[in-house]
Amino acid sequence: MEWYELTNAGQIDSPAIVVYKDRVKENISLLKTMIDDVQRLRPHVKTSKIAEVVQMIQEAGIQQFKFATVAEGEMLGMVGAKDALMAYQPVGPKVVRLLALVQKYPQTSFSCVVDHPEAAFAISEIFAAQGRRLPVYVDLNVGMNRTGIKPGPAALELYRYLDTLEGVQPVGLHAYDGHLHDTEMAIRKERCDAAYAPVEALAADIAAMGLPAPVIVAGGTPTFPIHATRKDISCSPGTFVFWDFGYADNLPEQPFQWAALVISRVISIIDAQHICLDLGHKSVAAENPQPRVQFLNAPAAELISQSEEHLVLKVKDSSLYPVGTVFYGVPKHICPTIALYEKVYVAAENAVSANWRVIARDRQIIV
Repeated sequence: MEWYELTNAGQIDSPAIVVYKDRVKENISLLKTMIDDVQRLRPHVKTSKIAEVVQMIQEAGIQQFKFATVAEGEMLGMVGAKDALMAYQPVGPKVVRLLALVQKYPQTSFSCVVDHPEAAFAISEIFAAQGRRLPVYVDLNVGMNRTGIKPGPAALELYRYLDTLEGVQPVGLHAYDGHLHDTEMAIRKERCDAAYAPVEALAADIAAMGLPAPVIVAGGTPTFPIHATRKDISCSPGTFVFWDFGYADNLPEQPFQWAALVISRVISIIDAQHICLDLGHKSVAAENPQPRVQFLNAPAAELISQSEEHLVLKVKDSSLYPVGTVFYGVPKHICPTIALYEKVYVAAENAVSANWRVIARDRQIIV
């Protein structure tokens, strides 16, 4: 029997997500071997959005995390995470909700990123009114061109300005380089080092003006092995916990294991070479071109079309796949795929024995 096959698959309605608990543990253990100090790890929880998975990471000695939504932050508060950085500049009602998190979960040290003085001022006003000072990181644009301020004089001035505000306290720099995912490691490293150099220079300038040396949080999954070799910075991989075939193909130097699969079934036989599965784009992340999933027990199947609830495959002989046949698929992008499900089934020793709520998939838990 293959590692992914389930003896009690008949008890699981499809489509569904199955998380293989032992493989998650192995991925966490592997991550720890890839860095010199476990305290430098700050995993992003956007991949799992599951409290039980965060607890597994905590049990491995990792206590710092990153999150993007208030619900993800609340999940971290609920499990007693020691430190939680919101890698997203809160504006409008999100600032009030972040304050509510700080108040509701005092055992967790919350912080956020900022890249604009007006946003920083608004955050400061709300926190200062409650007699609080929120730790903040300046979000740097190192080439992603999505958020952040470019490292340089303007970023230095923003950091200086933050130190004058009553309701925020600048503590560090955040540099996400998600645009760097070259398969060739030498090229990726060269581009990563070039993007990081001005961050390092900015940190030196901050220290030179008399402020405490800033904490640096840098990178995501593709550049994790590169930033892990630097000293005294925090690294923020996320996908490692479940992995997917997009990163497996593109980042061969990172030998994490697939630990979360989509389960689907044949619901119709179209003709001698075509079958239809119940895996529409409501059930697997659809932002990438096809193939969006690879089937472990039908690797030669060709994806022909997909709609909301259906996936048509071309196979050599459709008689090999009777109606009801279970397909085990690896998503190309696991993070948004997990967010499509309200719960995951948990498997060990080829059987599902529990399920976990994807508690942070919603935009709101309590706060």
